[in-house]
Amino acid sequence: MSAEHVIATYVIETSLPLAHAAEVLAGEQSTGTFVRVERESDEVRARFAAQVESLTEIPLTGASPLPGAVGDPALRRRAVLRLRFPLDNFGPSLPNLMAAVAGNLFEIKELAAIKLIDLDLPPAFAVRYPGPKFGIDGTRRLMSRPAGAMIGTIVKPSIGLTPEQLGDLVGELAAAGVDFIKDDELQGNGPAAPLEARVKAVMPVLLRHADRTGVMPMYAFNITDDIGRLEANHDLVVSAGGTCVMACVNLVGFAGLEFLHRHAEVPIHGHRTMLGGIMRSEQVGIGFRAWQKIARLSGADHLHTNGISNKFYETDAEVLDSIAAVRQPLLGITPTVPVLSSGQWGGLAHATYSAVGTSDLLVLAGGGIHGHPDGAAAGVSSMREAWASAERGETIDDALRASVELRRAVERFGPARV
Repeated sequence: MSAEHVIATYVIETSLPLAHAAEVLAGEQSTGTFVRVERESDEVRARFAAQVESLTEIPLTGASPLPGAVGDPALRRRAVLRLRFPLDNFGPSLPNLMAAVAGNLFEIKELAAIKLIDLDLPPAFAVRYPGPKFGIDGTRRLMSRPAGAMIGTIVKPSIGLTPEQLGDLVGELAAAGVDFIKDDELQGNGPAAPLEARVKAVMPVLLRHADRTGVMPMYAFNITDDIGRLEANHDLVVSAGGTCVMACVNLVGFAGLEFLHRHAEVPIHGHRTMLGGIMRSEQVGIGFRAWQKIARLSGADHLHTNGISNKFYETDAEVLDSIAAVRQPLLGITPTVPVLSSGQWGGLAHATYSAVGTSDLLVLAGGGIHGHPDGAAAGVSSMREAWASAERGETIDDALRASVELRRAVERFGPARV
């Protein structure tokens, strides 16, 4: 029997004694049920039961309890709980790991809140799941951007362009020096602009640009589909000369992502769409730190983290913690590229670089490029110049004095972030 364990960290809330609630959770997710049964011997429990590693009380937040929670609300208490699961319960299998650490526990009525916030995994997982094939270094090599922030954009409008219009837009962006272009997560394989038609419209444009310049921007075609279609969609892109595919992690699932990773010959751009349904509530779900570890092990070469001053609900502190989480080493696997997106534009470069301290980032601006008052090419220039200025240690005022495109962006998007 292996002596290795997984440590799962939760935030729980309960109206019962904290220690009792922790034991209920540990039992439900390992050897126990609602009553002690004959074959749940002391020996079985000693070898297979999840054990409470630590239980630390923290202040209540005032949030409402989960529906169906039992007990007197006046007695509610909150705690950080670390549970130790024997690896032998599930082996180094991500789907079966998730059944243990994030399965029925969300339905336990003794818990008024339950959120998985982190995972500590043993080396056996990296043996079975080697992680990204390309990561930061491979992505930089394929897009010919050896240093500096990788500047990218999302096709806008997200839906509505014909394949021919898309090809024209890609040509304009490539000429402007963009490093990376991606389909929107909403643009899959619909009848108006199917994947095959988009590939046929985009790849000749990029290949001609590469012939002229020696550099080809990376285009992430959204190949999200039924698992049985992922290989064929990937092969369609690669056979046309494409250098990246995109998969929506929560829509194909971790097992689907890992299935694609085994077959992939190009980087996988991991989109986090639907993650808010799992992560947003402080009372239930899975936090980004735990989720991103499974996505990285499953093979995501790039992973969305959001960016500061984003258009969604996350605070800057939460976003910066997500970026830091993706940058932290994980069991020796290849580093994944953090992808900053949502409301990004050139005026955020200096504040972002100051907070993060690295240019090993893929920074995506949709409206921040396509919405530039002088057009998408000027939007790319404003992003490139702002990030280069930040990397040189200059101030935002220095950048504004030097860049007409950035000054024009401020006219459209508002004050630059200091």
